[in-house]
Amino acid sequence: MLWYIAVGSAIGGVSRYVVGGWMQRLAGTTFPIGTLTVNVVGSFLLGFFIRYATDASTLSPEMRGMLTIGFCGGFTTFSTFSHETVSLMESGDFRGAAWYAALSVFIALAAMFAGIASAHAVMDLRRSI
Repeated sequence: MLWYIAVGSAIGGVSRYVVGGWMQRLAGTTFPIGTLTVNVVGSFLLGFFIRYATDASTLSPEMRGMLTIGFCGGFTTFSTFSHETVSLMESGDFRGAAWYAALSVFIALAAMFAGIASAHAVMDLRRSI
C-alpha cells in the first residue's frame, strides 16, 4: 500500500507543478490562479475518486489509496494556498487575499460536489450497460 501511495504522490506532485505553472503562465497575473486551479481540480477528482471507489468494486484498496491519498494528496496544495493568501495580505492586497480565500474554499467545495455527482452518473451508466 505504501508504494502505491508513494507513486500516486509523486505523480500528483509533478502534476501540480505542471498544471499550476501552466495555468499561472497562461493567466499572466500575480494572482495565484495556478494554485486555485489545482485545488479546484483536485477537489473535483477527490470527490469523484472517493465516490467511485465506494460504489465500484473494480478498484483495489491499493488503487484507491494511490488515487486518493497519493495522487490527490500530492496534487492539491493547501499549504501553498495558505502561504499565497498571507503573501497577498503582506503585500497589502487584502481584497485579493479575501477573494482568493473565498474562491478557493467555495469553488473547491462546489468541485467536490460536482465530482461526487459525476461519479454517481458514471456508476449509473455502468449499471445500465
